[in-house]
Amino acid sequence: MPGALSLLQTFRDVYTITRLNREARTILEGSFPPLWVEGEISNLARPASGHLYFSLKDAQCQVRCALFRSRNTGLSFDLVNGVQVLARAQVSLYEGRGEFQLLVEHLEPAGEGRLRLALEALKRRLQAEGLFSEDHKVPLPARPRAVGVVTSPSGAAIRDVLSVLKRRFPALPVVVYPVPVQGVGAASEIARAFFVADRRKDCDVLILARGGGSLEDLWPFNEEVLARAIYACELPVVTGIGHEIDFTIADLVADRRAATPSAAAEVVSPDQQELLNQQRNLEARLARAFMSRVNRGQEALQWLSKRLVHPRRRLMDQSQRLDELWLRLARAAHNARTLKMAKLAEQTARLLRHDPQQALALRHGLCRHQEARLTQAIAQRLAVHKERLTKLGATLNAVSPLSTLARGYAVVTTAATNQVVRDAAVLSPGDSVTARFARGEADCEVLRTRADLTGADVAP
Repeated sequence: MPGALSLLQTFRDVYTITRLNREARTILEGSFPPLWVEGEISNLARPASGHLYFSLKDAQCQVRCALFRSRNTGLSFDLVNGVQVLARAQVSLYEGRGEFQLLVEHLEPAGEGRLRLALEALKRRLQAEGLFSEDHKVPLPARPRAVGVVTSPSGAAIRDVLSVLKRRFPALPVVVYPVPVQGVGAASEIARAFFVADRRKDCDVLILARGGGSLEDLWPFNEEVLARAIYACELPVVTGIGHEIDFTIADLVADRRAATPSAAAEVVSPDQQELLNQQRNLEARLARAFMSRVNRGQEALQWLSKRLVHPRRRLMDQSQRLDELWLRLARAAHNARTLKMAKLAEQTARLLRHDPQQALALRHGLCRHQEARLTQAIAQRLAVHKERLTKLGATLNAVSPLSTLARGYAVVTTAATNQVVRDAAVLSPGDSVTARFARGEADCEVLRTRADLTGADVAP
């Protein structure tokens, strides 16, 4: 037995407190959908985090609630202890203390909250029946012959509507169906006015108008009797109830919703100035079309009158036409001849480009050009060599004995051996010598010699 007890303890599923609280929280949040709860605020706490913690209580019980900072910024009223509120919340459990609580998502005063709940329920039911369907809505007339206004005759809404209609289209008739727009029985009176207007057909479109107010003030426009009266009305209905933020069931059923009564009057009424502009445009188009038709008639008349001519004139016209055709034929022949001549010239030019005589002439011209270049090169080469020869001759002349002879000297050679005499001692008186000068030479006979340059005579 002690062993069996130990084995039994081994298979026990022992919960920790954390696990227990977490699973309890999961069960609570999964078992309850978001729900509405009504109660009185108590034990309100506002920590520095911005979250709100309080209790909701009734005569017998209370429950802890938490409204986190991300959701409490849209409160439209002061939250204090003792206030009766309607809360939309999610059932949950705070794991840290194992405390049952509600996580509040939306909070509103209890009186208006009841109205909103009833409003939402009626909306869902009427929508399910098709009263809000777009297929049932009818378009508004572009130019109504009369406008009906269902509203209070003493309110600001009728003055706004009449002011806008007078400004936009003063000639448009207005039929006012006076009704109360607030209080008990107002919805039934408004519904009766729709029945009367639909039966009499004094107008082409109806405006349901009222100024702004609270949810309780606008409640007649959220009642079922009025919604069904608007749905059954054959005349197009435009609502202009309250302000832009106000939205009623009557707006959903109506064929068109406007933000305000003035906007509703803008929607149903044509703009007189726009119509006048359209009329002027149509008049201008009609005048242009009429003048165009007249001009076409005059042109047709002139054309028909020209056809009624004398045969002589017809012959003259035909003769003139024949001359014109002849001139066109001549021009065509001339143009054809010109075209053929141009083609012939083009073919001739192409043939000449392939003529061997031109190639030979081109080669001959190239040879002449090369010959001229060769002649010029030879002349330049001869000039260079001539210049070089001149310089060499000058150099040669500078060292030539002829230059010495030109200065008055002479070259003496023996007549017998034709050797140049460089020393007078080799000569004797009576020897024959030849003296060569710069120009010519002379045969001479030695009379006497002198052995030195001092001028001493040598004895014979």
